[in-house]
Amino acid sequence: MAINDKKVLGLTKSAGFEIGVRKSFPISHQKAWELVTSPEVINLWLGKTPHLNLVKGERYQTDEGISGQIKVINPGVNIRLTWQPKGWSKASTVQVRTIPNGNKTTISFHQENLPGENEREARQRYWQKVLAGIQILVEREINTEATRLIP
Repeated sequence: MAINDKKVLGLTKSAGFEIGVRKSFPISHQKAWELVTSPEVINLWLGKTPHLNLVKGERYQTDEGISGQIKVINPGVNIRLTWQPKGWSKASTVQVRTIPNGNKTTISFHQENLPGENEREARQRYWQKVLAGIQILVEREINTEATRLIP
């Protein structure tokens, strides 16, 4: 899609502006799913959400003022939810996926229906920070496991 005959990065005909980021981690697919659905990591990628139940139809409100609803949950595969901060006229859609990749697993965040380029860039930075935070947790767990194996 183009604005003023110029292709705009991240702009689609059907989903407005979108962004996707992903990273592979040296963990099992099951471990990756457990990680992205753990309260600690949900607070990292979604925001502080007291008592969130990962079930279709569950509505949430974060301490940061984001609201939405879980639309799809396929255990071990993906979560799809609406995400709407105060001041936005329309909710965007976030999808979190865990993708097996040999002895690694890719964790993917995709967000669509963003209102513009600035929001797309901000969300890209945000999702990259989330993946960096997950990397720290994975490394911490790997180091803890390695320490347990040392006699």
